[in-house]
Amino acid sequence: MNMFFASGDSLMNSVVVKPTQLCEGTTKYIISQDGSQNRHEKVKGRNARHLFRFGAKNKKNAVGRDRHLKDINPGDTVVLEFGGNNCDFDWRAISEAPSAIHAPLLSLSDFRQLYRELISQFRTLGAKPVLLSLPVLLPQRYFDYISQGHSKENILRWLGGDINKLSDMHELYNRELFKLGDELDVPVVDISTIFLDRRSLGDCYSADGMHPNKRGHAMIAEAVMSSGLLV
Repeated sequence: MNMFFASGDSLMNSVVVKPTQLCEGTTKYIISQDGSQNRHEKVKGRNARHLFRFGAKNKKNAVGRDRHLKDINPGDTVVLEFGGNNCDFDWRAISEAPSAIHAPLLSLSDFRQLYRELISQFRTLGAKPVLLSLPVLLPQRYFDYISQGHSKENILRWLGGDINKLSDMHELYNRELFKLGDELDVPVVDISTIFLDRRSLGDCYSADGMHPNKRGHAMIAEAVMSSGLLV
């Protein structure tokens, strides 16, 4: 049995399917913040390959969409993992016109439909799809990040004066993954809870408050390894 990962920061821009290795019948891996890296490292004494790609917003990555589809065989597992950039907005436009109506870069309905299409595609190949939930978002850090060079006052006004709306919108997309799992009978690896259970998250995230750093990635890796869903 082989395992593949379809991943990227956003469903809009990139679906990169990459093969990975099973070690002695058990999935062992770590997660790299730098998608350009492809080296082996040790996880609990076993060789493992970086499986996830973050920072994949560049549309040129789309050329890799079907790169490994021909290698997928019945019985293989494909993990679908996409970052929270799907629910991002054009913050410059919001800063300039906070009273206007602004839509997310990918609507919730399109997000759901794209996931459904990917699940169907891999099932047609005889593979077993598995979903990975989203890490939580740090609203204050994310707000400070997205408002750089823009009007913080206008962005906050558009948010109704509550920066927690940022994490609420992010969570809407996360909830869709669990709904899809129930509806389509697809296993979901819950990596969100490990962050919610932690007293302090500041040391687990990069500067944008959305993407986990090395420590956060290690937490995700441990959660996925202990889930039992990828064996």
